[in-house]
Amino acid sequence: MLIDLAGKVALVTGSATGIGRAIAEALAASGAAVALNHFNQDGEIGAVAAGIAAGGGVAASFAADVSDGRAVAQMVAQIEARLGPIDILVNNAGILLEKPFLEIAEAEWDRVIAVDLKSVFLCSQAVLRGMVMRGSGCIINIASELAYLGRAEFTAYCAAKAGVVGLTKSLAREFAPAIRINGIAPGPTETAMLSLELISAAWRARELAIPAARAAAPSEIASTSVFLASDHARFYYGQMLGPNGGALMS
Repeated sequence: MLIDLAGKVALVTGSATGIGRAIAEALAASGAAVALNHFNQDGEIGAVAAGIAAGGGVAASFAADVSDGRAVAQMVAQIEARLGPIDILVNNAGILLEKPFLEIAEAEWDRVIAVDLKSVFLCSQAVLRGMVMRGSGCIINIASELAYLGRAEFTAYCAAKAGVVGLTKSLAREFAPAIRINGIAPGPTETAMLSLELISAAWRARELAIPAARAAAPSEIASTSVFLASDHARFYYGQMLGPNGGALMS
């Protein structure tokens, strides 16, 4: 399947590492000019931009806390001034909290919801204004299979990602047919979120107890995003695609 995104401008939030980085690299390899978003990850984002440029692609980095509405508005204006109108938005930025529900502090809950869910609202609203004026565009929201399955001690994360699913479907109905809005709910993926630095060994073992018996490479999630961004997915509206290794079957 040949996918050509030449002439398109894509914004990928949280693209310094992991799935976001893989998505940015895949979109650039397909010809899109990519706006790389990060927050306090100058070294990592520089490596991503350099790699894309070395491969003949176009990328520029933009620092912003995507849970801050003013920062998002400034970022979108900067991207459009430098690269042009945003045709593709991938809402990928996210953080994880593994903690017993009764021990979660209000500030911890608020931060997870802000980064994982509020950022999708803020970035989508900022980018949709231009998409509506132009009558075209594509938004891809990254959720998780845990939005459907739930998980003890991951309540804030699961709640936020379930919100992303609902937001995706609602926006798809509101802005169709000119703008296609879909999502991806990945299963376990080899990123920092699955490392023992962020989750316990017991939970990592549970993550990998799926039919595929392994975690995905970030590139396996990225290929789904490239498909959704392309004309091959022009009949997809409000869909949550699930590259999850059989963790969730629907």
